[in-house]
Amino acid sequence: MLFSPLVLSLLIAALLSQIAVFSTTIYLHRAAAHKALSLHPAVALVFRACLWMTTGICTREWVAVHRKHHAFTDRTGDPHSPQLEGFWPIELGNVFYYAREAKRRDVIARYASDMPEDKWERLLFRRGYFGPLLGTTALALLIGPGWALLAAALHGVGYVFVLSPAINGLCHYRGYKNFDNTAFNIRLVALLTAGEGLHNNHHGAPRSPKFSLRPSEIDLAWPVIRFLSAIRLATPNKTIEHTRQGSQPVQAW
Repeated sequence: MLFSPLVLSLLIAALLSQIAVFSTTIYLHRAAAHKALSLHPAVALVFRACLWMTTGICTREWVAVHRKHHAFTDRTGDPHSPQLEGFWPIELGNVFYYAREAKRRDVIARYASDMPEDKWERLLFRRGYFGPLLGTTALALLIGPGWALLAAALHGVGYVFVLSPAINGLCHYRGYKNFDNTAFNIRLVALLTAGEGLHNNHHGAPRSPKFSLRPSEIDLAWPVIRFLSAIRLATPNKTIEHTRQGSQPVQAW
């Protein structure tokens, strides 16, 4: 065997986390929430299936909560602001703030009114608990149940309690800025989250499909988007370079 079962579990956990990260930033965040690009329906479906099996996230709920975050960034009404709730409550409990807001039907109705449920949502994707269960079961058939559970647990903890809070918590608390808003850029977080750590840039130009602005900023999702565009599976909007530095959008999506 090329890798020991433990090393293989660690590698699989890292791979699952990155699949979830790229699916989140390209499909959920840039395409669905902000319409910064449009994806071919088949590509969108693949991203949705990956998200469903790795996180159980419901697209309409995630989009609604995120859009509300942009509507009330770091002021009363923001679902998960460390400036309001404190750094550690968001950094350690971001998932609970998200879940509380995602249960509110009025939030879904107001901020995701343009996203009616389709047949895939009704049949599969709104059953969030079943996706990770199916994914873990498939993984167990490949590497054994014990190692599959370990890989799934490491991925779940990493995505839910490390990567996501680093964006919603740390990137609204410390870092550097290119735009005049309350979010921050952190290059290391950006490397781990396919560009999401360039959060100040994103809040400065939320409809840009590209998050990097300076040559030293790396948005790993952008080359993927460019590739999809080159093979006509995606159509991106104008990028961040077309947004005047320091400007603030009136509407976030």
